[in-house]
Amino acid sequence: MAAFSRELGIDLGTFNTQIAEGNQILIQEPTIVAIVKDEMKLVEYGTTALGMLGRVPDSIEVVRPLRNSVIAEYELTEKLLGILIRRVTGPTIFFRPRIIISVPYGITSVERRAVQEAGLGAGSRDVNWIPQPLAAAIGVDLPINTPTGNMIISAGGGTSQAAVISMSGIVSAETTHTAGLKLDDAICAYVRRKYGLIIAQPTAEALKIRIGAALPSDEEKTMEIQGQDQVSGLPKPASLTTNEIVEALQDPLSDIANTTKRVLEKTPPELISDIIDRGVALCGGTALLKGLDKYLTLTLGIPVYVVDNPVTCTVEGTAKAFDLLDVILRGQQG
Repeated sequence: MAAFSRELGIDLGTFNTQIAEGNQILIQEPTIVAIVKDEMKLVEYGTTALGMLGRVPDSIEVVRPLRNSVIAEYELTEKLLGILIRRVTGPTIFFRPRIIISVPYGITSVERRAVQEAGLGAGSRDVNWIPQPLAAAIGVDLPINTPTGNMIISAGGGTSQAAVISMSGIVSAETTHTAGLKLDDAICAYVRRKYGLIIAQPTAEALKIRIGAALPSDEEKTMEIQGQDQVSGLPKPASLTTNEIVEALQDPLSDIANTTKRVLEKTPPELISDIIDRGVALCGGTALLKGLDKYLTLTLGIPVYVVDNPVTCTVEGTAKAFDLLDVILRGQQG
């Protein structure tokens, strides 16, 4: 039976869940569900549920079952995983897939066990896990199996992780909960403070994507938004510029940079010299923020570059990890 079993890599993120097999990405869906509150019945998931955010009656709740890339709603996570896995494998109960799920670096054994149990409950026959920075490094083909220093920053929706990797293992790493959602929160707070407007997270995310940047720009973009006046409660428009978003994001970006600095401080000098020569790989959805690589280069004093596949490298590496599973499992025992 094992010979017919499929091997799926899963990147279970706060914002998005992706599933890959071999070199092919099979599913990319927002990690979000809509439920009937009284019955805890799942009625929609993924892109459809995301479109319902802030637009549903009180009887329905739109929920992100993961917070900071860790399972917060176990049953909903298991249901969502089950739906996505069945989309790949079909409804048959035979030849259940083997899966590897990426998890944030530094989560507790209880949190890891919740991920594994959710995978088993979703219909898998065998579940292993891999730290997200290691999966991302595999996904961008860094030479991690050599005795050289490789550094990667994975900035996602719920966490940002910086790690130095050598000989297929993590030498030093740290995780911060400052990532895409915290950047959106910072924009919401800025708009409320400066314009007296309350805006929702999707509006903040749109500002970040369309006109946001990590560094000031001479070529400013503008974007019109509609918010709710915090005094009158009535709709009110505002126009924001790129440099205003830059100002709003400085505190959370500084936290990401400081997390990376602490990892470098804990890294042996021999590996630091390798990192200076090779640069630091930057990936994750937040890596798409304009100028983030330049901001980190200036802040760290080490070249930082955005990888070719920043959004998909973690799930691609998770799928490739089946070929390295023995090495990965040895590292987890150590």
